[in-house]
Amino acid sequence: MTYFVRTLKQIVIVVVIAFFCISCSYTESLSYNPWQVVPLPTEATLQDVGFTGDPNHGWAVGSNSTILETIDGGKTWQEKGLALGEQNYRFTSVSFSGEEGWITGEPSILLHTTDAGSSWSRIPLSEKLPGIPDKIVALGPKSAEMSTDIGAIYQTKDSGQTWQAMVEEAVGVVRNMSRSDDGKYVAVSARGNFYSTWEPGQSAWEQHNRKNSKRLQSIGYGKDGRLWVLSRGGQLQFSSPEDPEAWDEPQTPEFSTSWGLLDLAYRTPEEIWVTGGSGNLLVSLDGGKTWQKDRGIENVPSNLYKIVFVSPEQGFIIGQKGVLLKYEPSEQAA
Repeated sequence: MTYFVRTLKQIVIVVVIAFFCISCSYTESLSYNPWQVVPLPTEATLQDVGFTGDPNHGWAVGSNSTILETIDGGKTWQEKGLALGEQNYRFTSVSFSGEEGWITGEPSILLHTTDAGSSWSRIPLSEKLPGIPDKIVALGPKSAEMSTDIGAIYQTKDSGQTWQAMVEEAVGVVRNMSRSDDGKYVAVSARGNFYSTWEPGQSAWEQHNRKNSKRLQSIGYGKDGRLWVLSRGGQLQFSSPEDPEAWDEPQTPEFSTSWGLLDLAYRTPEEIWVTGGSGNLLVSLDGGKTWQKDRGIENVPSNLYKIVFVSPEQGFIIGQKGVLLKYEPSEQAA
């Protein structure tokens, strides 16, 4: 009898725990799926997407010297080969201001176009450049801002003939670095132990301790004035708009999986998308208070590394080995 009672108690405990886990871990499903897989002529992993002044004309870059062009808004893409010798490049960033565009990559390379990509020229870089060019932002005619993988920041106003250092010292090897629309930078250290910020006018990066025990994965600026940070174990945290040193309590948008979260992007100030491993895609329609899961792309066999919104109506998610998702606006998302 004692054995029977003990067994019954164990069963009850297991059932209660299971019920509790199910109730706390379930993430509501999004009622529509605005993302569609785009066929690509390559299995190379893309790194970035950028569009000219024409929303139909864009470029994507990635590993294995991959450069792709679209003239229909990203529905189809064609591979473009440039005469760059036998070196295999990993192109990391592409950016346009009108018809003037830039591409960075490693080993150190910088490409420039003034005719929307009909022709590209190679801009020589100094052998003393701290780090490898990692990101490029087109700022206007003949102007761009380039950052390296160790946090050196440079600007050119003469099409890359000369460069001005914006910060006296690099921050060190970084895991992730982001730039706000008004020129501020934030970076996560290589080990995820701390993050650093820099604003135009400052001579050096400013370091900040992380706000919880989890190592940091990636960080960036939101359209609502807040910083956001993704940490190990699928945690997400937002800063206060008034005080970047003050952070809200960490949240876990989806308890039911252990997949890490990899990137976050705002489509609008209220609509936030978060990507993760193994086709994990989450969205908040209320500025990060509650979350829903887009289960329409769960079967996409890819980690989803990066989200790029060219505009609220035009967005892309980059996965591994030639996976690209295109945002298709719907009435529900309007």
